[in-house]
Amino acid sequence: MNTDLEIAIYIAKKAGNVLLKYLGDIKSIDYKGAFNIVTNADKESEALIVKIIQENFPEDSILAEEGNNVCSNTSKRLWLIDPLDGTTNYAHAYPFFAVSIGLQLDKEMILGVVYNPCNNELYTAVKNNGAYLNGIKLKVSQINNINEALLATGFSPDTKNCSQNNKAEFSHLTDVSHGVRRDGAASLDLAYVASGRLEAFWEYNLKPWDLAAGSILVTEAGGVVSDLRGKILDFYQGNVLASNKLIHQTVLTELHEYASLKVK
Repeated sequence: MNTDLEIAIYIAKKAGNVLLKYLGDIKSIDYKGAFNIVTNADKESEALIVKIIQENFPEDSILAEEGNNVCSNTSKRLWLIDPLDGTTNYAHAYPFFAVSIGLQLDKEMILGVVYNPCNNELYTAVKNNGAYLNGIKLKVSQINNINEALLATGFSPDTKNCSQNNKAEFSHLTDVSHGVRRDGAASLDLAYVASGRLEAFWEYNLKPWDLAAGSILVTEAGGVVSDLRGKILDFYQGNVLASNKLIHQTVLTELHEYASLKVK
């Protein structure tokens, strides 16, 4: 097995155990802004992940959600870490959250691991080697009609004051598809596209650590990931559509027709 992957899996499972330890018994909740929360579990999980990466790859750079970042002037490798994707779910003991670990080389994704400890689902992908769920190879859905497609999306933590609030898009796509789910953890939504459970997922204003690992899962399972103009996804711009490829253009067209704020 790929050494990077072995260590990423080890880290994800260790971090998942941290999350399970505090599930239903959170010691502290802080706020990053008015609506975005961070718990002691986020912080402990991230500290563990960063520590193990530094022990095994001391020259690598790290970009992590809670700010334990490491900048290397010599390495072309960057780890993108979300120690707890779905913190609001987690704070309510709603079992849809994950550890997300991605690795870039020269700004290209080469590895992704997404782990949901509640149901022990481990999603993995290595560039040009496919995507897997608990060792079983994944393939995106073959549904090619949006009327039969199950979609997912997400919203800004502050939908009341966010101009690009996604409400019109959510309403319209619900009408023209088999349904739209809002589960609250982008890494798992992307993993579900990769596994064929969903045909597509879109969202505005995500962060690099939200997208990194899940994006390579989708592409390695035969899907496609783009921005909301259909162009190459910029992790730092954060508007994303991931799909099984077959309904990608249809979803883009529907989103643009009903967008609450036109994507430039």
